[in-house]
Amino acid sequence: MMRRLLLVLALMLSAVPAFAVNPDEVLADPALEARARALSAELRCMVCQNQSIDDSNAELAKDLRLLVRERISNGDSDEAVLNYIVSRYGEFVLLKPRFSMRTVLLWGAPVLLVLAGGVSLLVFARKRTGRPTGSKLTPEEQAKLSELLEK
Repeated sequence: MMRRLLLVLALMLSAVPAFAVNPDEVLADPALEARARALSAELRCMVCQNQSIDDSNAELAKDLRLLVRERISNGDSDEAVLNYIVSRYGEFVLLKPRFSMRTVLLWGAPVLLVLAGGVSLLVFARKRTGRPTGSKLTPEEQAKLSELLEK
C-alpha cells in the first residue's frame, strides 16, 4: 500500500513542468536570478517559437538565457535588457508584444475590415430596397389585372 502511494506521488511530481535552465546558468544572488527568470519567461525561443527561453532546451535559448543573466549582472534594468535583446532579434522575440502603432494596426485591421464589410452590406441593401424590381405594366396587362380584381 505504501509503495503504491509513493509511486502515485512520484508520478504526480514528475508531471511538474521542468524548466530548461541548467544549474551552471543560475546566478548566485537569488534576487537577480528571480529577475532573470521573469525576463526569460517573457522572451520567445526563436527556434521553438511557441516556448519561452526559460522552457526551451535549444542552444539559442541557452545563449539568450546567458545573455540575460550577463546583462542583469552588469547592472542593466529589466527594460534595458529587453530593449537590448529586441534590438538584436526584433519585436518577434517578445512573447507579449509591446503596444505600438504597428500592433494596433495588426490587431485592429480585422475588426476594421469586418466593420467596413458590414457597413457596405447595409448600404447596398438599403439602396436595393428603394428601387423597383420590374418594369411597368403595359396597358393590356393593366386591363387584365383590373378584370381579375373586379371578379
